[in-house]
Amino acid sequence: MDVSLPEGGRRDAGRREWLGLLILALPTLLLSLDLSVLYLALPHLAADLDASGTQQLWILDTYGFMVAGFLVTMGTLGDRIGRRRLLLIGGAFFAVASVIAAFSTSAPMLIGARALLGVAGATLAPSTLALITNMFANPKQRGAAIGIWSACFMGGAVIGPVIGGILLSQFWWGSVFLLAVPVMILLLAAGPVLLPEFRNPDAGRVDLLSVAMSLAAIIPFIYGLKKLAADGWELPAALALVFGVVMAVLFVRRQKHLADPLFDMSLFSIGPLRTALGLSLVVGTVQGGSLLLVNLFLQLVHGYSPLRTGLLLGPPALGMILSIMISVGLARFIRPAYLMAAGLLISAIGYLVLTRVEADGGLTGVLVGAALAMAGVGPVVSLGSNIIVTSAPPQKAGSASAAVETNGQFGVAFGVAVSGSIAAAVYRDHLVVPAGVVGDALNTARESLPGALAVAARLPAALAGPLVASARDSFTSGLHVVAIAAAALFILLSVFTWASLRRIEPMRDGFAPPGGAPVEAAPEAAAENRVPAASVGTKSGPSSLAVGDGVHQLAHNEEEA
Repeated sequence: MDVSLPEGGRRDAGRREWLGLLILALPTLLLSLDLSVLYLALPHLAADLDASGTQQLWILDTYGFMVAGFLVTMGTLGDRIGRRRLLLIGGAFFAVASVIAAFSTSAPMLIGARALLGVAGATLAPSTLALITNMFANPKQRGAAIGIWSACFMGGAVIGPVIGGILLSQFWWGSVFLLAVPVMILLLAAGPVLLPEFRNPDAGRVDLLSVAMSLAAIIPFIYGLKKLAADGWELPAALALVFGVVMAVLFVRRQKHLADPLFDMSLFSIGPLRTALGLSLVVGTVQGGSLLLVNLFLQLVHGYSPLRTGLLLGPPALGMILSIMISVGLARFIRPAYLMAAGLLISAIGYLVLTRVEADGGLTGVLVGAALAMAGVGPVVSLGSNIIVTSAPPQKAGSASAAVETNGQFGVAFGVAVSGSIAAAVYRDHLVVPAGVVGDALNTARESLPGALAVAARLPAALAGPLVASARDSFTSGLHVVAIAAAALFILLSVFTWASLRRIEPMRDGFAPPGGAPVEAAPEAAAENRVPAASVGTKSGPSSLAVGDGVHQLAHNEEEA
């Protein structure tokens, strides 16, 4: 059944759509949870599988590499074959790969299972966000739905260490992977009933060369960033980064000349989408690196376990989730640019608080600073995602959703690399090593705080005490420098956000969705709902703008100007 886009009118979401949102929220929660839960299980599985240090790194990183590498492909594939269909296929593979990972008998087997999980995981995030955009035509309801989706995505990363710690205290390490199985079974059972199908009937065949080029651009680049963060500017990291950039340039050139590109580069001609993507990339970069340092500060400087660190950072993270939901409600009355700019200023204040923490001080400054820094980005996460996916034409929602997720992967990887490099340079510059520490021990202590702690464990107390104190103070100084840079950047970003997006009006009832009309889902669960390309991009529209609705009209006005 084809879905027409009639002029005027709008169908509000009913019980089926809200139940469908629940089905979409669970795999979203699981996807981000799977990125964080493995850190606690790593010591257990490494001992059980006799995994080398290199194999442990691949066990951790393979999943993220594959998710990032396949996001663009899967987002576009969903637009072609159907977003619900791709989601269900990915859910089935995710469940199977989770079972394989849980019962792996060797490190290579687990690495392979993590790779399969990454490919399957790449189908989940863009499909869920694209379906939400299609299911909720009402701007107010769509904003709330995207806010819930954003909160679940953030919440998974928060509760991952906590859930992992609970499971590992009762079961073997494979139990952390089996969390996915009941969730995916629920998705496969309820998805065909509650989720409508959307696809672009005018989409052409998938260009396999473009798929290969996107993988060759994204995976080496993120690998290079991770190597840069871990080892500094060494040849493997530099070669990977250069290769990734070259392949990215070739990929973009190819997309511009294809009749049916894997990723439609014309999306970047939409002003609000381009601005919101850039904003989310910078915010992800700052948050990904600086908050990792906060996590390490609690573990390495204060000596807390990963589980307790997760519990301590739980309230600030819950504050961010609450901020996401509050910003969605306020966006009905306040322009999103004002909310996002104010949030960035709040985050900047949080980072300024972090510049005052001391290695031998209490937890109040750390937790207050982290809470403000995390809560302030709530409006950017929810309203920014809304602007991105709803300013794109409906038949390109999958590609826009993939851009959101790929942006996040790049931002975090880049942030970890940059913040880690800055903190490491400050650490080495400030570290004072006692005169009795020489040779390999001296070099190890200068490399990192964990290295200094390991060296101190083998030294006499007279040398160990001063070394540990200096190392912790030096790491704290690195955190201060990164926090100062983050605060300054967020202040500038706040001004940029206000100036760039201030024309977008608050969400209000009575405005049509992007392009001027709602996407109506078929009542039959098995029917395929298609969005004809010819019906997108009408010139009729409201005189004032609304989040999601207004950004598309704003882009149209920019093109006419």
